[in-house]
Amino acid sequence: MITEVILFGYFMTCVCADGVADVVLSCTLVEDGVGHHGMGAAFMRTPATLVFRDVAVAPDESLETLTQFVPPSVPDPDLLVFEAQVSSVEIPGADVLLHADCNEQEVMCEISRYALRGSQEGSEPAYFMVSINVEGVEFSTALILQTTVVEKDHTTLMQSKLGLPLSQSGCLPTEVIFLVFSHVKSVDAPLNGDVLLNCGFKQHEKHSSLEVDIVWRMQHRGKGHKVFDMKTRLDDAEGNTVVHAERKGSSMDASGVAGEGNVSLTLNKLQVSDEGAYICTVNSGLFHAQQVIQLNVVQPPHVSLSEEKLVLKTESPQTLSCHCSKYYPLDAQMEWLSMSPTDTEPAVFPDQGSLSSHRQHSDRTYSLSSHLAVPPTVPLGTKIICRVSHPALDAPLSLSVEVESPEQDSYWFVLGFLIVTVIFFHHLMK
Repeated sequence: MITEVILFGYFMTCVCADGVADVVLSCTLVEDGVGHHGMGAAFMRTPATLVFRDVAVAPDESLETLTQFVPPSVPDPDLLVFEAQVSSVEIPGADVLLHADCNEQEVMCEISRYALRGSQEGSEPAYFMVSINVEGVEFSTALILQTTVVEKDHTTLMQSKLGLPLSQSGCLPTEVIFLVFSHVKSVDAPLNGDVLLNCGFKQHEKHSSLEVDIVWRMQHRGKGHKVFDMKTRLDDAEGNTVVHAERKGSSMDASGVAGEGNVSLTLNKLQVSDEGAYICTVNSGLFHAQQVIQLNVVQPPHVSLSEEKLVLKTESPQTLSCHCSKYYPLDAQMEWLSMSPTDTEPAVFPDQGSLSSHRQHSDRTYSLSSHLAVPPTVPLGTKIICRVSHPALDAPLSLSVEVESPEQDSYWFVLGFLIVTVIFFHHLMK
């Protein structure tokens, strides 16, 4: 065990025993408030600290950088410190929280009241919803905390804002009883392809319900609709499962729901209309939580040039067209470059030509063309390059054509004619 004392209230990680660790997060308690002059709803935000106790640590985890969590020496009823036991409900992917601070990744943590039907504020036990996201990492979870029993006596402190009893260390003792998580925040999937939207749930065995209702909804540009709905029992998923697939080609593995809490959704033959924010909501008994996964439909462009070779025969410019077709989303960029035989790197062509307007097809993909007037003064052997950038491409796509001379073209034509003639007379003289 490492005994270095830390600064209280900042994000940190700490070891509390062999194989497990405490994770401490700086959070915000979000409450409904009142707007200016008593008009309109607003939110009150109060700094809070969340301590996850006994988070499992991998056997190969280095403990040298981890320090021990030490609560304030003098309990303060004005501080908001939530102490959550997670040993009964494992938080999938919680190990990323151990190093988020060292990796300079921002952790977004919000805590709010979670009201059960018929419960009143200040009553015990109390429930809280916690939403956690880690910047730059596919980690997202929404979990429900329930306060645990505190033996009260004349020395027991009450948290000043929440009116709930604190432990002797000045923390609000809770335990994780239900959570919904996802290993992805957004996913890119190809047009006409398939995609799996990851979502799962876990619940405390003492507070679990055998009846589970999973609902997937999609929202896009202010409009939303239900995609998939499954009602099942965890003790007999196949015999008590009711499925409504509103979107054709959507499915979920009922056995995975019962066995692993896996409520991931599969969508087949994606169309542009499938793009949007997908909300996975899991209802289990008195509790429900959700995750949001952004689905982006992408289709890389097909790029072609109007000429296979470029022969500048006249004194006037010759038009070269670059066609970029059947792509999605809209933001494609086209650029003309040139590279002479003496250049080591291509350079931006002085004249970028003209762009056509975007054309949308029946499948809602787009096409775009760029037209370049190549002047006759361009040196022979120069490569004219069309470079296309698009979000569906890992790197820009380039096509090129080389400027050739008319004489070179005529020479090969004459040589080919002579060869054919010689072969013809050779056969004739036999």
